[in-house]
Amino acid sequence: MAKADDTENRAYYDDFSGWYERERGRGYHAMLDDLELDAVSEYARHQRVLEVGCGTGLVLSRLKETTRSARGLDVSPGMVRRAQARGLEVVLGSATAIPFADNSFDLTCSFKVLAHIPELGRAVAEMARVTRVGGHIAIELYNPWSLRYLAKRIAGPQPISDGRTEADVYTRWDPPTVVPKILPPGMRLVSLRGIRVLTPAAFVHKVPVLGRGLAYAEKLASRSPLRWLGGFIVAIAHKDA
Repeated sequence: MAKADDTENRAYYDDFSGWYERERGRGYHAMLDDLELDAVSEYARHQRVLEVGCGTGLVLSRLKETTRSARGLDVSPGMVRRAQARGLEVVLGSATAIPFADNSFDLTCSFKVLAHIPELGRAVAEMARVTRVGGHIAIELYNPWSLRYLAKRIAGPQPISDGRTEADVYTRWDPPTVVPKILPPGMRLVSLRGIRVLTPAAFVHKVPVLGRGLAYAEKLASRSPLRWLGGFIVAIAHKDA
């Protein structure tokens, strides 16, 4: 089952790799990257970090600036090639069979990837395995208790390449209450952030004044009680044993 899922995801993300950065690095997507990095910054600084599903390395390249070491893993050869072209240390591999030894990292993180893995528990367990005792994992889920979920239902699958749409990849939606249930033994939830709490649609971030104001509001909301309504949920767990 895992091999079949990896094959399908590899083909999807290989197609996506050519389009991946068209909208990245500005507006809505830059805001998401900023909030995700803010969620893990205190756990990543001067540490050994692994990003599972690093794509073309946009987030990983920023993690590299403040960490002791930053490595990446991705299932797509196309994504890996683009990340390596940035000078990043990235290997080809699966989130459900991470090709690193136990206790190799201080922080293992994954953004916008676990929602596309049917064997979510297995992937989270693998992230915990390669993290040392005393370290942390950061997992990001797609939240059905959100404006983003509603917008996706209304708009339908969007194109990701000339021949594919978002409907061509498995996608799961898990509420924040799932987090404690999927953490393996020895892992303890210590922080939860909501990403994209207030944004009704991505395009509003293209409006200069509105976009800047909304980005600031999103940063405040990510730590507030409203975080439970974030389109993305970033959960940080400590490895006690």
